[in-house]
Amino acid sequence: MTRPIKKHLLLLLLALSFQACNNTAQETHSTEIDLNAYLSPVGDGVQSGGVQVIPIETMGKTFHVWTKRIGNNPTHKLLLLHGGPGATHEYFECLESFFPKEGIELIYYDQLGSGNSDNPDDVSFWDLPRFVDELEQVRKALGLNQDNFFLLGHSWGGILAMEYALKYQDNLKGLIISNMMASAPEYDKYADEVLAKQLKPEVLDTIRMLEANNDFGNPKYMELLMPNFYAEHICRIPIEDWPEPILRSFAKLNQSLYVTMQGPSEFGLSGKLEKWDRTADLPKITVPTLTIGGQYDTMDPEHMKRMATQVKDGTYLYCPNGSHMSMWDDQKTWMDGVISFIQVH
Repeated sequence: MTRPIKKHLLLLLLALSFQACNNTAQETHSTEIDLNAYLSPVGDGVQSGGVQVIPIETMGKTFHVWTKRIGNNPTHKLLLLHGGPGATHEYFECLESFFPKEGIELIYYDQLGSGNSDNPDDVSFWDLPRFVDELEQVRKALGLNQDNFFLLGHSWGGILAMEYALKYQDNLKGLIISNMMASAPEYDKYADEVLAKQLKPEVLDTIRMLEANNDFGNPKYMELLMPNFYAEHICRIPIEDWPEPILRSFAKLNQSLYVTMQGPSEFGLSGKLEKWDRTADLPKITVPTLTIGGQYDTMDPEHMKRMATQVKDGTYLYCPNGSHMSMWDDQKTWMDGVISFIQVH
């Protein structure tokens, strides 16, 4: 979960930065990839580079959501659920440097209200059960099933992935929950008791004052969060070197969707997800499940480790150098671990 970064704040971010600033794929799956089959067009019609725009019926209306397939593997298809809520698929683009050579099919998906998908511009659509129903419609349209369907949810996408698995896990071959706890109240507690206390007292006091005054639009708020929180717990790459796909994704973040679901603060949920808690339901998840936590994450890595023991068939991947976006700042650990999990199932 990440606070919206508008375009003008991204410019501020860059200005501030310039001023102030293992797991490996198992050998049993080392057979040569058939790149010709992986890279060949699918079907005989006009090719669109893997893009498929899917109509969905929701709340009595029809909208369209954007997906894009990279590669073709009939038994290993990985659908990616981005975070935010309201970010875009684009920060997953780093997977393209690792997954195609392993023959794993990637499927990008911008959720309704995000990125290239339609935006109803109506907060009544920002509702967790509705997103689960949308995801099921996307699955059907893409022809994903228990013989090929791996679902990876990162941050908010992890919440959506858990909810989907609890309702539709018979459709899954494997589940990956990256950098997301199973309890919003526990996330709140970790932010308050651990993360906030790592800030300098004067920085925390100013942030708390701005939040108490509901002054989230004050430039000072982001000026403090960027070097003191984002650079420590969101992505631990020097701010001036933050990869372009991250900046591009954050610049497009849907603030209405984010604030409605998460709330405006990084130090406590106040949106629709405030009371969300699936800790007691984890044992109901019976499909092979990988949970991922980073040492410097906004989420408690020990909580993610426990989650792997609560599901029926769980594995935990620890990223010792990772933060919330471990696919970027502990890249080899994250990539090798996810690839290995998919290849053995």
